Amino acid sequence: MDTVDSARARMLSAVRPLGGEPVPLSRAASRTLTEALFATRDQPPFRSSAMDGYAVNSADAAPGPFRVVGESAAGRGFEESMQAGEAVRIFTGAPVPAGADSVIPQERIRREGSHVFIDEPAPSGKNIREPGIDFTSGGPLVAAGTPLHARHVALIAAAGFASVNVRRLPRIALLATGSEIATPGTAAGPYQIYDSVTFGLGAMIESWGGCPLRLAASRDDEVAVSTAIGDAIGNADLTVIVGGASVGDYDIVKQALGSRGLAISVSQVAVRPGKPTWFGTIDDKPILGLPGNPAAAFVCASLFLRPLLHRFLARSSPMICVPAVLDGQIARNGEMETYLRAAVRIGDGARLLARPFDNQDTSLVSVFAAANALIRRLPGSGPAQGGALVEALLLDRD
Repeated sequence: MDTVDSARARMLSAVRPLGGEPVPLSRAASRTLTEALFATRDQPPFRSSAMDGYAVNSADAAPGPFRVVGESAAGRGFEESMQAGEAVRIFTGAPVPAGADSVIPQERIRREGSHVFIDEPAPSGKNIREPGIDFTSGGPLVAAGTPLHARHVALIAAAGFASVNVRRLPRIALLATGSEIATPGTAAGPYQIYDSVTFGLGAMIESWGGCPLRLAASRDDEVAVSTAIGDAIGNADLTVIVGGASVGDYDIVKQALGSRGLAISVSQVAVRPGKPTWFGTIDDKPILGLPGNPAAAFVCASLFLRPLLHRFLARSSPMICVPAVLDGQIARNGEMETYLRAAVRIGDGARLLARPFDNQDTSLVSVFAAANALIRRLPGSGPAQGGALVEALLLDRD
């Protein structure tokens, strides 16, 4: 069996980044930038006021008087050059007139008719934003490969870009296998269960930057599975098959795809939960097989599907485990890398506390829904008591 790391490396070697496409900035959130963006002008492009008040020249003696000769507002400046002893009423964001080098807040001004007096000397540069303090022309804005969050969109808009080039959304086909699977919203038979896995995986794919293509669940029949996969391969960048790859009499997925030329590069993974995870290609189109039990499928999606999807997007997708203090007890680990569903919270001293759930049954959707992290246990790890440091892989991340 492959280790988690070797399996992931084999999978990633079969996937290449997708091409780009332009999108309006209004639809760029959560998309992945294909090329670095650079500013085309300074921001702000002029000296601007950081306060409501009066623009003066620091060379003029306090307290004045200063004769008010005009006004400068945002989007509309005072076009003349100020002379000695003059002041201009100015508002936040307005251009600072030529001849002025200080802005005095209005709270420190006493006005008498057309003249103003200031409480104390006006330091040069006070309350003035110089050109380019936010970013400068030619300077970097956002790096290629960045998943665009709201803060990036705001910066790009501030630089004047109306559209950006982003990676095409990876299309991920999802097929659940099993005659026991019923679609939510339909009448389930007495021995059927509702399909939670492809709906959960679809939500994960969307949060990770992909486009899920859910297929109708396939019964345990080689012809039905082969037909469904044939339809998916032509429309998807990656096909994910859930279930049907263990050692039971009805686990027929690999046999069903053999006639289509399935080439398997990962047959099993030394991981718990998720040993039946597999990976292969048909006509160079990648196919990922995940376990049928929901928690096992979701754990292995975090370990393998997320990095694959991010490879399509040319994103960096490191599997980063953070240190946490164990809140509970963990038994000795076996010979496979193990991931325990856990709840992580911030404790005293801003330390992360990780509490594993008592019941790690992989059929329990409720336990996975309550988890926000996975505790990673290396092969052969000894038992751990409360207070020990453990590795936690945080869920709910893009």
